[in-house]
Amino acid sequence: MTIPCWRQKYPAHSRTSKRLRQAIASLLRKHNLAMNQVAVALSGGPDSALMAVELSILAEQESRKPHLLHIHHGLQDAADAWGRHVHQLGILLGLPCHSQHVKVMQNTGKGIEAAARDARYQGFSDLAQALDISLLLLAHHQDDQAETVLLRLLRGSGPQGLVAMRSQYTRDGVTYLRPWLAIPRVSIWTLMQRFTMASGWRPVYDPTNYQERYTRSAVRERLVPALDQRWPGWQRNLARHARVAQQTSQVLDEVAQADFASLAPSADKRSFALVSWRELSPARQANVIRYWLRVHGLQAPTEARLAELMRQLRGLHALGHDRQMRLRHMDHWIYCKRGRVGLTSADSA
Repeated sequence: MTIPCWRQKYPAHSRTSKRLRQAIASLLRKHNLAMNQVAVALSGGPDSALMAVELSILAEQESRKPHLLHIHHGLQDAADAWGRHVHQLGILLGLPCHSQHVKVMQNTGKGIEAAARDARYQGFSDLAQALDISLLLLAHHQDDQAETVLLRLLRGSGPQGLVAMRSQYTRDGVTYLRPWLAIPRVSIWTLMQRFTMASGWRPVYDPTNYQERYTRSAVRERLVPALDQRWPGWQRNLARHARVAQQTSQVLDEVAQADFASLAPSADKRSFALVSWRELSPARQANVIRYWLRVHGLQAPTEARLAELMRQLRGLHALGHDRQMRLRHMDHWIYCKRGRVGLTSADSA
């Protein structure tokens, strides 16, 4: 096997490089997939680019190669150039690289960040289906996790929200893994500089990451420097908090799952018995509603909205004979009819 020229200068045997590869390998072993069923979500930034580099080293002995997937949002003037640039990295690493153009719907009321995220997931899903990819690696790291915890705290998220970014989850039939949530950004960027020195390829930097009109960027530009100065190592502490929150969330999910099963749910889980729900404690009533909505891919309501929903449900006749109830949640209606609490799409209501 011919070793690429950049590999002769890249510190693949350094402690940091080995740690990054081990983090990827430990998660991949749990899934027992061929390398051609694995891909990296490649933006062209330093984090995802280095993940592509480390995965290419990990797959050097494999006959079937992993893929690089790039989503073209078209939101930046440099988007076309970024697409060409990531394909150059694919050539350099000897890995197949695929791009998908997506359209970001900007008038949905979700905000540009959420709309871009939805479009990105759809693009990944389409590529994964076309290429028979089962697993997609995301290069989020410890600093990203800490910033996410901060954002969730500032938005008033409950215990479920403080889980922040999970190390593994499934969406639209694709399993997403985040192997580097315990790796600090500085380790990744330092090693990326060594790759640039070895190969001449430079990562791209999205200017929206440094524009304060975007929420995460505002946290990164205003709060993070102050925290770095006053509490060095705060990212590690918040990332640890997210791991503990994930354990707590798992317990809450197990309780909610058992409680929901006791509510005589319908086969499609879209409705349950009001009278059984009322037998739960208030805390478990709230927990099972959040769980129920999450099962159907919906966000939990705000604390005030949830309190209003529960107030209305408690005010109904147990068998629903006095009146019907209907409350809007995102693009769905939560209703109660004849003693059954149900969920229906606003379009079909």
